[in-house]
Amino acid sequence: MFAVLKTGGKQYKVQAGDVLRVELIAANAGDKVQFNEILMIGGDAPVLGSPLVAGAAVQAEVIDNIKADKVITYHKRRRKHSSQRTRGHRQKLTLVRVTEILAKGADKSDVAAATGTAIARRAAHNNAPAAAAEAPKAKRATKKADA
Repeated sequence: MFAVLKTGGKQYKVQAGDVLRVELIAANAGDKVQFNEILMIGGDAPVLGSPLVAGAAVQAEVIDNIKADKVITYHKRRRKHSSQRTRGHRQKLTLVRVTEILAKGADKSDVAAATGTAIARRAAHNNAPAAAAEAPKAKRATKKADA
């Protein structure tokens, strides 16, 4: 049995036991995560989603958070000013090992959903103002009050 899942803007065809390098996920090494955006489940009776397969998921274990190989970009402008610039970038990735493909009952499992770091940052940012508003703020003392 195999599944086609979508994460980080990319699609992956996976089977149980596969090791994937996906975009950075908000999880630590050893955590179990669940990918809920399943486009297709293949095997004896293939199931196509429109666009997603309802109730399906892929469960995986996070191995490590790594960085990809360095990508060098070089820009050179030759007319008039002869400027040049070299930049490097290393994409952050997460290594995951697929443990199980669930065709049904994914919503009943207790495994946390695999969310990208941008989604996790937005969720934390949206929840933070509510917690900060509840806590009383200390007022700053002024010089006139001290005198």
